[in-house]
Amino acid sequence: MAALYLLINPRAGGGRAGHLLPDLQQWAAARSTPVTLHVAGAVPDTLAWLDSVPRGATVALVGGDGTVNQMLPGFLARDLCLALIPQGSGNDVARALGVAGLHWRKALEFAQHATPQPMDVGWVHTTAQTRPFLSSLTVGFDSAVGFKALNGPRWLRGLPRYLLATLRELSALQTWDMQITLDGEPLHSGATLFASTLNTPTYGSGMPAVPHAQIDDGELDVLVAGEFNSLQTLLMLPRLLMALHLGHPRVRTRRFKTMDICSAQPLPLATDGEYVGEANSVTVQVDPGALRVIRP
Repeated sequence: MAALYLLINPRAGGGRAGHLLPDLQQWAAARSTPVTLHVAGAVPDTLAWLDSVPRGATVALVGGDGTVNQMLPGFLARDLCLALIPQGSGNDVARALGVAGLHWRKALEFAQHATPQPMDVGWVHTTAQTRPFLSSLTVGFDSAVGFKALNGPRWLRGLPRYLLATLRELSALQTWDMQITLDGEPLHSGATLFASTLNTPTYGSGMPAVPHAQIDDGELDVLVAGEFNSLQTLLMLPRLLMALHLGHPRVRTRRFKTMDICSAQPLPLATDGEYVGEANSVTVQVDPGALRVIRP
């Protein structure tokens, strides 16, 4: 059995992951094969630690979607295999990998014994930055909701936290005039509530935005919502939660390899639920099978 590297974000899940640290240290010490345990600190320091891990090794990451997003550049640079031990608030990557809800001991067993499989990675390019994402890139309303969720009450976790953020954002609802092109072909032009890209079937802590999305098909899925007012958006929410939104005439989804979005208004962006700023021009591309992952 190969050596295992264990990376823990003690702040994930509102500190829930940190509470596991003594148990994880005890588990690591009891293994017959080497387990190197590292507690994440500042992002640059943790990425530097990942850079010291042997190329191609398996790293069990204790955290959630935000932790995955922050560490993803390090995994890609070293061709590391991601074994996710879900302890975050959103856990949409964990859902897609089939480990959401698993006890951490069971997830670690998979990390040691399962065969790595390929997973697609998305890349977003703006004039200011280029960065990867694993679950989703949100553009517009969804990003504004994500920003409010990140700054929401710490005692509220998971889907309820996102729902509260959605209700708060409705009070200042806006749309953006977007021009969207997929693989060189026009898809949408005009008032847009959001144009979000999914690699996983869910985002926002389990909302089934694109239920048919696959993480290893070499494509990404865009979900576009046209012009909605506050009441229409509120009425759409239960349909989204039950995966009934795709039948709405102002909601569209398409698969793509490259997408371009332009807008005269600055577009709020978030990758894997992490707010990353604004841009007037966005290009999104898929990197097929770029990350090796553990899937039960």
